[in-house]
Amino acid sequence: MPSVTIKDVPTRLHRRLKARAKANRRSLNSEVISLLEASFEPRALNVDEILAAAQAVRAQVTRELTDQEVNRFKRQGRL
Repeated sequence: MPSVTIKDVPTRLHRRLKARAKANRRSLNSEVISLLEASFEPRALNVDEILAAAQAVRAQVTRELTDQEVNRFKRQGRL
């Protein structure tokens, strides 16, 4: 079976991985494999949650933006 070596893992990330592996009763290696496999699986989207989040953001808007403002923000990388 092929193997992969990961170098220079930040200490904080390593601690989090170890804690997660322990919580899931897995070895560190098994936990990393599980996370990698999950990262390639398509995630089911919950449309209702996405719409609720969008509505919550929209409720915070105090005024509508003009087309010129939207375009300026896009150029600035804010949207």
